[in-house]
Amino acid sequence: MSSEHVSGISSSTVAQPTAPSKSRARIAPGPRGPFSGFPLLRNPLPFIEKLFREYGDVVSARFLNFPVYIVAHPEGIKHVLQENHRNYTKSQDYVILAQLLGRGLVTSEGSLWLKQRRLMQPMFHREKISAFGAMMTDCTLGMLDRWSGVAERHEPIDMTSEMMRLTLEIVGRALFTMDLTGQAEAIGREITIANERFGQFDIGMVLPWLPTPKNFRFRKAVDALRRIVLEMIASRRRENRDYGDLLSMLLAARDEETGDKMSDEQLRDEVLTLILAGHETTANALSWTWYLLSQHPEVERKLHAELDEVLGGRPPAMADLVHLNYTGMVIDEAMRIYPPVWAIGRAAIEDDEIMGYRIPRGSNVMLSQWMTHRHPKFWEYPERFEPERFSAEGAVGRPRYAYFPFSSGPRQCIGNIFALTEANLILAAVAQKYSPSLVPEHRVEPYPLITLRPRYGLKMTLEPTRA
Repeated sequence: MSSEHVSGISSSTVAQPTAPSKSRARIAPGPRGPFSGFPLLRNPLPFIEKLFREYGDVVSARFLNFPVYIVAHPEGIKHVLQENHRNYTKSQDYVILAQLLGRGLVTSEGSLWLKQRRLMQPMFHREKISAFGAMMTDCTLGMLDRWSGVAERHEPIDMTSEMMRLTLEIVGRALFTMDLTGQAEAIGREITIANERFGQFDIGMVLPWLPTPKNFRFRKAVDALRRIVLEMIASRRRENRDYGDLLSMLLAARDEETGDKMSDEQLRDEVLTLILAGHETTANALSWTWYLLSQHPEVERKLHAELDEVLGGRPPAMADLVHLNYTGMVIDEAMRIYPPVWAIGRAAIEDDEIMGYRIPRGSNVMLSQWMTHRHPKFWEYPERFEPERFSAEGAVGRPRYAYFPFSSGPRQCIGNIFALTEANLILAAVAQKYSPSLVPEHRVEPYPLITLRPRYGLKMTLEPTRA
């Protein structure tokens, strides 16, 4: 889960940002010209890779009069997310994202964000997540039962769609005490339409009121999602029952100053944010994990050996996770190579410096997990799938911020422990029974939307796991 891959709190709620030194700050290198940053909108991953090969760890580009600074070095990441986080707020990307999520936890700022974060935090404490473990496994076993006929007939499945459906069921039960499987198809369809809008940049994206076909399709999808969520809220209001879940907490919350409860609009934004972030990122992490395992049988064999030793054929439980070390390393390495959130956008409140380069006030800053997680200085042979990188020995000497799939700093993802628990339990339960195999000649390509999806899904067959 990733309910907020964002950093920095509005300057209205914290001390003033650290002032940069009066220095010999350099101008960041990069391609010149007012349109030099536009390839970021069309084909960002190859463009980012090219920039760092040619210019180094801090690169500048422009969108007309708007500069953007792209950062891949861990020291630069640490500076923005931790050391001088007060100087950074949401970038323009989040204004566009708010067209979908409203003012939920991902897109909100300042006192609103802080209030909502504090309200929701208890639902994501380790003790609370431990109580969800059995439910997560039960949902996965239900999916495996549903797969049995498909596996026997050797019919392919779209693993991405299957993971989306499963993680949506889990987030619905955990946070809202609701079974969303009956709405999974509609929710999945509309989220896909809305998500793909962010991979189809045109003038309508920044001018949402323009009556373009893409804007109309996007707005229709957003309206459908909001109707689904508002019906969830209305249903719970009619019940007038406290389930002890996150939705009950949100419904009962009152403003400290006015005593007013949250409006349906604010509730809608928070619930929709949690539904999207609570299943989309984990599903993508698992999808890429299955793909990588299908391409690396030696890693899959090590995974199966650990599962056999620790579980002996029984379903995984929360108490097993501490012993499933290699299983966790497989998930971590998959998120390194294919980070579910591939970049984070920020805007500088005041002038700053990153690694000796001047960052003018108001500039956009992009922190690129895609590049940092593949930085050859910190990851030897970065294209290789080697889970042992995340062993205690493999991590020696590696900077903390060379790996940040859940962001970091004060606004690290609120659901990171939830997501890792869920991903590890699902991987352990499924891998004991099946070894998903990619359909021959199926094209696999990263699709950088809000999250990093497989562009064409993942068509896979389910081969029984050999003991």
